[in-house]
Amino acid sequence: MTIRTALEQGSELLGRDRIPEPRLTAEVLLGHAIHCERTYFYAHPEQELREVEWIHYGRYLDERLKGKPTQYITKHQEFYGREFMLSRDVLIPRPETELLVETILKIKPAPGVIVDIGTGSGIIAITLALELARPIIATDLSFEACGIARCNAVKLGADVQFLEADLLKPFADGSVDIVVSNPPYVPLSDRASLQREVRDWEPSLALYGGPSGTDIYARLIPEAKRVLKPDGILALEIGFGQSEAVSQLVGSCRKQLIPDLAGIPRVLLCTAGDLVTGAFV
Repeated sequence: MTIRTALEQGSELLGRDRIPEPRLTAEVLLGHAIHCERTYFYAHPEQELREVEWIHYGRYLDERLKGKPTQYITKHQEFYGREFMLSRDVLIPRPETELLVETILKIKPAPGVIVDIGTGSGIIAITLALELARPIIATDLSFEACGIARCNAVKLGADVQFLEADLLKPFADGSVDIVVSNPPYVPLSDRASLQREVRDWEPSLALYGGPSGTDIYARLIPEAKRVLKPDGILALEIGFGQSEAVSQLVGSCRKQLIPDLAGIPRVLLCTAGDLVTGAFV
């Protein structure tokens, strides 16, 4: 079995089952099976696969056909130009979350305490620690998620302290400069309509935010107001159609909605001043 044939057969199998981007998926899975980059295939299409490589590739294809996301098969996902390790204990990072990181970076915050809530695999905390070259604190309710995040921090050389905790409970009043979070915000009513890769494989604890999707915001925002300094900043990723509801939960502070590339409000920023360009609400 050559690389060319393996990719053709894998693409056909995935396409027949309506797996998105079947050729790309086949390339990623084969690359994972033979431990090489996808570009290698174009220079060596006639290379014969070893038996162990074919066995691994076949197993990965079978897992993907059963709905397991590619990222949970390879146990890796890129975020902000860096590779992060994953397991089923954490959400798969989405590119939309990069906007939340960029929002904080544009502020160019002065030295102070920055806390990432619901860190998952640690993508936000680790990226901020590396880009700002300063320590970050992160919390997650899941012991397993904290373990994955710590591994990523060590691998990437990021100075992040991870706490297994519920939201902001470990922090004293007025002790934090910036609170940033991508909390669970999928409404429970949307569960049946989610893709099987999300519904059946990603952790429910990190997905669902109650009946309307705003339950975690309703708990987090009062805690953020308690721990933030008078000139503190609160930055939240929000789901589709949630900007009005979350804005009301934040209350009377100065707020900005920052849209993603599709024009959908994706980040809600509550600040003490006009720090970034966005639409005030």
